[in-house]
Amino acid sequence: MTAPGGESPIPGIVSRHFVLVAGGTGGHLTPAYALAQELERRGHQVALITDARGAAIPGKPDFLPAQVMAAGRFTKNPLGWGKAMSAMLEGRRMARALYKEMRPTAVVGFGGYPALPALVAANHDKIPTVIHEQNAVLGRVNRLLARGVDAIAIAYDKVGRLDASHAAKVHVVGNPVRPAVLALRDEPYPQVMPGGPVRLLVTGGSQGARVLSDVVPQGLALLPAEMRDRLHVTQQCRPEDLERVRAFYADNAIAADLASFFTDMDARLATTHLFIGRAGASTIAELSAAGRPAILIPLPIATDDHQAANAAELAAAGGARSIRQHMFTPAELARQMAELLADPEGLAVAAHAAWNCGRPDAARDLADLVEGFGGTPVQDVIRVAPASAPLLGGAAEPAA
Repeated sequence: MTAPGGESPIPGIVSRHFVLVAGGTGGHLTPAYALAQELERRGHQVALITDARGAAIPGKPDFLPAQVMAAGRFTKNPLGWGKAMSAMLEGRRMARALYKEMRPTAVVGFGGYPALPALVAANHDKIPTVIHEQNAVLGRVNRLLARGVDAIAIAYDKVGRLDASHAAKVHVVGNPVRPAVLALRDEPYPQVMPGGPVRLLVTGGSQGARVLSDVVPQGLALLPAEMRDRLHVTQQCRPEDLERVRAFYADNAIAADLASFFTDMDARLATTHLFIGRAGASTIAELSAAGRPAILIPLPIATDDHQAANAAELAAAGGARSIRQHMFTPAELARQMAELLADPEGLAVAAHAAWNCGRPDAARDLADLVEGFGGTPVQDVIRVAPASAPLLGGAAEPAA
């Protein structure tokens, strides 16, 4: 890895080091990957800290080295607290060793338990810290870290459980999405044509959702034949549900493509007329970036009910319908689907409303915030001046 203060591919700019820390879910890692790509594009060195689950999630950019770090999880059972604390201390030790080697300009946390020891270690070593909250409610780990960090980046104008005393260091940037999804923002919504196909995309997060496999096929089967015949369903299912759901669609003559994981989700979203699924932060960000209408079923056991809060902005704008899971029945889905399919122009209006909620510059704005801790480009030019010139911009290397 290039030493701090090394040459960047961008002439006259010092290549700085940044460490990103994210827990092992797609919701934490997707924005971390997007920021990593933007920082790398600017010529910086980036490394990732995650846990064993995160290291196994696909989609990590090839240039991004990942460090699997110990991170204890504190549950309601006090019997496990000793083990969790031991893991946290080990994670802190590992993070400090990494920082000693890399001497990062800043450490950026995206939530999840690995962020706790990593950012505590950064604070101890006086390295600037930033946390990014993807959801409309500040997560548990970010709440613990909020007081000690230098900046708090948020995805929504209003974020629950964010203490008003932190207002001076809060920055609304949005939730970064993958470049392939962001590219869809400049493409027109695929208008539903009279008598033409209606393409549905159904997903339930990284592991799928049993309720979608139970309710969606049955709800679609209740539609009138002339609507049912036009459906083309792409649905993510848990492996144990695949054959059951596939057989049901076949028995009801509904065209369906099912898998437990799709590698070409961007291409499928491009042709989607309507999304049905959970209201995770990355899902909302991608729907609003691309401009796709949705029926959202927030996960009822999400901490602080944050998925319902995530869905609220899109629903209020007219870009989505939000249905509580206990009300998400085949009959209710069929009723709402019939209304939507009977009004193709209304779907297009909802798509535009979702598009208006998008924050397409989220990766750029978050990168600007993070990069700001390393000095301005003018200072960087001074830092790479010939050895005979005075270093007016301060030390040649960021402090460890």
